[in-house]
Amino acid sequence: MDVAHCYLEGNADAVEFCPHDSYHHVLAASTYTLQEGDQPSRSGSVSLFNIDAEFGRLELGHRVDTAGIFDIKWSPAGSTAVPSLAQADADGYLRLYGLESGSSGAEALGGSLTEINAEKISSSMCLFLDWNPSATCISVGLSDGSISIISLRESQLDICQEWKAHEFELWSTSFDIHQPQLVYTGSDDCKFSCWDLRDSPSKLAFQNSKVHKMGVCCIAKSPSDPNLVLTGSYDEHLRLWDVRSIIKPVNETSICLGGGVWRIKHHPSVPGLVLAACMHNGFAVVKTKGEEPEVIETYSKHESLAYGADWQRGDLCRKGQNNGGSVVATCSFYDRLLRIWTTESNLVA
Repeated sequence: MDVAHCYLEGNADAVEFCPHDSYHHVLAASTYTLQEGDQPSRSGSVSLFNIDAEFGRLELGHRVDTAGIFDIKWSPAGSTAVPSLAQADADGYLRLYGLESGSSGAEALGGSLTEINAEKISSSMCLFLDWNPSATCISVGLSDGSISIISLRESQLDICQEWKAHEFELWSTSFDIHQPQLVYTGSDDCKFSCWDLRDSPSKLAFQNSKVHKMGVCCIAKSPSDPNLVLTGSYDEHLRLWDVRSIIKPVNETSICLGGGVWRIKHHPSVPGLVLAACMHNGFAVVKTKGEEPEVIETYSKHESLAYGADWQRGDLCRKGQNNGGSVVATCSFYDRLLRIWTTESNLVA
């Protein structure tokens, strides 16, 4: 069910609901716009919205103009006193913002972002980032195939490890939330890898180069099953991996979603439910429990590349116009469209 929509000022590529208590209504959306010419430039922005699906409300509260953004992520819930938003951008920077409660007007609804720190990671572009569960480290994937591990102490950012992990663009990096000494990476070289951070330089725990037929776009460890990792690929498949044997993970099963699987997000409270952004084929809600994964709902109201997707957290996630469904934010690239919608109620029954 559609709730609200708006158009951003640039090409929309990521949306992230704040997971912290008292801020579940806050949605961050980022953009990346390439200005071509003799001196090409990459510009972007982060916008904060106040979301109330019950009343169909989508209100812009604050915006920060910046370099072109490839990824944004909020710090994990409960890990920091003040919610922090990390940004990976085309200028090779990792930027960190603090969310401050606004005092008046629209900012009072969604708050505002204040830059805390910024670190030049590389002359290459920063494509993806992930926080470890304790918010003491951030992993960053780079366009030259490298990965950087950034330590975060008292808002100071320091590069503590960096190595060449892949041959081509490193589109995804993900900490294992149950074993945070492990970090997974995926790349345009079709390889799905895992690294052990206890060694310096980090030791390769495994690398699979045979299963994905095209580049690996996204990786997500299941929050409810410590043995399950999901990967998404340009080859249009969502794959489920059993990682009980970390040196030899098993690709148990997969499902074709009809478009490159750019993002996957686990439902915050329903185990085995996944939201997927499928590039040329819109968005899909996938049930991963049971013998075979199954698409149980699709959303096709976007007319451009489906890139950004996220679930709203907390009690608000089930207040979508009183139908009991979960609240979802999605965005698409070239049409610059941000949409808020709710799933069918029986998905979370």
